[in-house]
Amino acid sequence: MKVRTILVAATAIVLSAALGGPALAAPPVSTDHDATRRAVEAVVKSGVPGVTATAQDAHGTWSTTAGVGDIRTGRSRSPHDRYRVGSITKTFVATVLLQLEAEGRLSLDDTVEKWLPGAVHGNGHDGSRITVRQLLGHTSGIFNYTEDDEFGREYFTKDGFLRHRYDRKSPEDLLAFAMSHKPAFEPGTSWGYSNTNYLLAAMVIEKATGHAYGTEIHDRLIAPLRLTGTSVPGTRVTLPQPSSRAYSKLAESTTGPTYDVTTLSPTLAAGSGDMISDNADLNRFYRALLGGALLPPYQLEEMKTTVPTGGPGTAYGLGLGVHTLSCGVQVWGHDGGIHGSNSDAVTTADGRHSLAFNFNGDWTGDDASVIEAEFCGK
Repeated sequence: MKVRTILVAATAIVLSAALGGPALAAPPVSTDHDATRRAVEAVVKSGVPGVTATAQDAHGTWSTTAGVGDIRTGRSRSPHDRYRVGSITKTFVATVLLQLEAEGRLSLDDTVEKWLPGAVHGNGHDGSRITVRQLLGHTSGIFNYTEDDEFGREYFTKDGFLRHRYDRKSPEDLLAFAMSHKPAFEPGTSWGYSNTNYLLAAMVIEKATGHAYGTEIHDRLIAPLRLTGTSVPGTRVTLPQPSSRAYSKLAESTTGPTYDVTTLSPTLAAGSGDMISDNADLNRFYRALLGGALLPPYQLEEMKTTVPTGGPGTAYGLGLGVHTLSCGVQVWGHDGGIHGSNSDAVTTADGRHSLAFNFNGDWTGDDASVIEAEFCGK
């Protein structure tokens, strides 16, 4: 469609300036990467098998790794590892929907019912009372399907995961888990994180464009930004190389056996947490986004209009969170967790200083300490 082609072409032009021009030449907030290295090493000492981290600022790109990427062979982690980014996927989905709004293809104030008739109903859920904006901001009240007891038994416990790890679930299958529960609250009255919101947001993208949401993410974001390590895997159960193994306890306890959970069906997190990326690509994406290369000013401001989440110094916009660190620096971005993988990608508001990192174990590790070390030097 013509409007889509124009947007992609314009994005490529703006990216050239935003990522390579003098606008990014200002000094970073902190250059104490030694503190970041120490924080990464402390995470491994706490029990995470391995960590990979990359920071980028006006002085260039810096990377560090610690621990192992393969417990069996002792192979080290790599700065170039690709990994499952979990809920960082949500920023990509939200960016596409905001681009569609900028093109006049939809409004964030459209109801879910308008785009997905009959999808959100039952047990008090009503798609005619929920907007696309509320999906993106987690203010819809829609039940989080990953908190369903049956879903938890099938995919978060050892016996369930090992039996069901390669199940292919349709969006309708996942939605059914959510619709079997009552809403968490009335739409627009509170904030509550729900993966169901982004399952639905991805479905809206497909209805509005006629293309798979992964295709839209690729054509609008991955290809123009040249994110060569980033993909929406669809039904592919393996990680592309280079990558490390991913590990989980598959239990509430942080003790006990460690299981290799590297291969799994990404359909279990469709739209909300299925993407794969690497440190360099995540930094490039968030620098472009916060630097104004991917969205017009109005849509970027919408994305950055936040509500409190209840956590100290934290708030959430539309697929984008903000956290005020102990030194007063604000960083924007998202974290993400999925079996065997915990990831963070954060950037200062001007897009000039960014950090992305991944733990290849999902049961321990202080990610906040790594962020504090990079941006506050402690």
